[in-house]
Amino acid sequence: MKVGIIDYGAGNLHSVHNAFIAIGVDAKIIATPDDLQSITHLVLPGQGEFGDCSRKLQSAGMFDTIKQWINLDKPFLGICVGYQLLFESSIESPNEKGLGIIKGSVVKFKHEDNLKIPHMGWNTVTPLEPTHPIWENLTDCKSKQADPYFYYVHSYYPVPQNPEEAACTTTHGSQTFHGAIAKGNLFATQFHPEKSQHAGLQLLKNFCKLRTSN
Repeated sequence: MKVGIIDYGAGNLHSVHNAFIAIGVDAKIIATPDDLQSITHLVLPGQGEFGDCSRKLQSAGMFDTIKQWINLDKPFLGICVGYQLLFESSIESPNEKGLGIIKGSVVKFKHEDNLKIPHMGWNTVTPLEPTHPIWENLTDCKSKQADPYFYYVHSYYPVPQNPEEAACTTTHGSQTFHGAIAKGNLFATQFHPEKSQHAGLQLLKNFCKLRTSN
């Protein structure tokens, strides 16, 4: 198993790379489709503006590569803007297109009195399907164990057209949003596993256990 972390000039690469190294996983930073040889698990991190990240990803020649990878149902993890880019569009950059792998769009938190935007810090994540392998050792629906905490930094979040693709919810103020999606071997999070200490490292371990049938 080898994890490839996509470098397109807009990701929190070193923190993500260090997190995989911390759990004993062979991981490397990649920049082009040619670098995918021997890669079994692909990660798309990201931070910054949706449109800028989209342009950089296209410039790196990775748009079609990511689509082909996901269409083959190979293990894929999107983080933060790397999660948002899986959708069709974002209100943050209305003239730029996302990968369009997941139907839906990215919206901004609505203004509320005393609501801090960006949503920054630790918050609970409530899995919608607690038995999904990505939540292993993180929550136990039988014992009603407390939902895990993860670290967020964002002002925007995706709204999937198909609610069944949502993997968890988080509430900020009075607004509940989907903090992650799951579809086959694709998993993507608005929160940052690499900044989420024990829970984040456990989620990365679970991601590494995913296996493609191809």
